[in-house]
Amino acid sequence: MRGRLVDMSVGMNRKQRIVVELDGDFRGQYDELNGQELDVTVKRHRERRSLDANAYAWVLIDKIASVLSQDKETIYRTAIRSIGGVSETVCVPTPAVERLRSGWEHNGIGWCMDTYPSKIDGCTNAVLYYGSSTYDTQQMSRLIDHLVEDAKDLGIETMTPNELARLTA
Repeated sequence: MRGRLVDMSVGMNRKQRIVVELDGDFRGQYDELNGQELDVTVKRHRERRSLDANAYAWVLIDKIASVLSQDKETIYRTAIRSIGGVSETVCVPTPAVERLRSGWEHNGIGWCMDTYPSKIDGCTNAVLYYGSSTYDTQQMSRLIDHLVEDAKDLGIETMTPNELARLTA
């Protein structure tokens, strides 16, 4: 649910209290959760990518795959690996690498993993790429920009810069 922090105070017991103004209706959940121990996460709101942007990305992926005679999955995964800010690198015990790969890639087509040797004995470094279903508007914009450049290089017609700006805003 989206909202804004509007106040904070420190009680006599030195515990902090925050007041959050919510855009949605929380009354039903409040009755259920009032007085319960909770796990609380507060983070800055980021707009999620639009479904129109996702659809256009797949249009470009399809056209690029057709021209290159490659499957769409390869084009998609290559594009994801080419943009920044959509991966995590972790050090994993080498015997667990394939189990991690299987579990990670089970999330979807774009959830892929690359590995490289670790300086730690018995470990392998894994680069875990997130699929575009988790992207915010900035990340999706970078993916589409990358696909547009690839398409242009192949002589594929793309949206105008103004159309792209409206799509990824």
